[in-house]
Amino acid sequence: MSSHQPRILICGDLVWAHEEARQLFDGLADIVVMDSPNRADFLAGLKTGERYDGIVGIYRHNISADRIGVFDEEIIDALAETGTVKWIAHNGAGYDQIDVLRCAKKGISVSNTPGAVDDATATTALYLVISCLRNYAWGEQSLRQGTFKSVLNPGRAHDVTGRTLGILGLGGIGLRLAHLVHGFPMRVVYHSRNKSANAPEWCEYVDSVEGLCRESDVLSLHVPLRDETVNLVGEKEIRAMKKGSIIVNTARGKVIDEEAMIRALADGHLSSVGLDVYPNEPLVNPRLLEFPQNVLLPHMGTENQDSQRRMEVRALTNLRDFLRDGQGNDLVPELRSKL
Repeated sequence: MSSHQPRILICGDLVWAHEEARQLFDGLADIVVMDSPNRADFLAGLKTGERYDGIVGIYRHNISADRIGVFDEEIIDALAETGTVKWIAHNGAGYDQIDVLRCAKKGISVSNTPGAVDDATATTALYLVISCLRNYAWGEQSLRQGTFKSVLNPGRAHDVTGRTLGILGLGGIGLRLAHLVHGFPMRVVYHSRNKSANAPEWCEYVDSVEGLCRESDVLSLHVPLRDETVNLVGEKEIRAMKKGSIIVNTARGKVIDEEAMIRALADGHLSSVGLDVYPNEPLVNPRLLEFPQNVLLPHMGTENQDSQRRMEVRALTNLRDFLRDGQGNDLVPELRSKL
């Protein structure tokens, strides 16, 4: 690649899509890999004449936060000060590690990869739904501990068929989960900010979060983490659920009031929870481990090579489209109104 081309920064190493990256940017941009060991070094590298000088767009993966931290106001301001960075192509559906409102103020666009994660995350939620209802994870623990199934009580378990699944947030992931559980079938009810035009006729709309909780045997969360969704499911909502019901969360840990959830587990109001996300990852509240019926995963909803390749390619394609056409796809909702 010639030196007069624009430069893009890979911030968080590519794992699967090396060849696709070469093809997407061949003749269009020079690829620079972020190799900073810490934030101070990264910020210094953005200065004129330093190794990240002239970067116009960034591919970002959350793994980069291990070295340089999240894309907070300090980093966004430093990117804006370059005068060249105009697009951050984030790899992931959730983008709470980026201060997108600061990006909007500074004229930097942010895209994510919503559709690429739908199947993998919905499949993870399906596993959690089934395992919580049938106590499968608890059974495996018992077998590995040499007690076979002696600790299990079938009175705590339920068939999946005929139970009511409440989906909070019928976006791509929620909709995919709805189709998966319809095969049993489960009854599916949902709540979103607006009634979904894509909802099948067998998906019943409920006009409030509390109303959804009252209807659900299993409540599955699929909302992004924003200021207005922190503790969206709190004490009131949890207590509105039926005694013995289940909560599944593959969204973000902070959308649930964790202390209220643990209290409901302790007094038996909740039968179990199935979690792939936690408020302070990688730390997990040790009290959650006290309930053997809980199904707990280490945020592995998209931990497979097929989904991760799709995510990398989609993020890179958004960046390529920005370079080629002046506008990429998958802008995050907070920035769409700025167009």
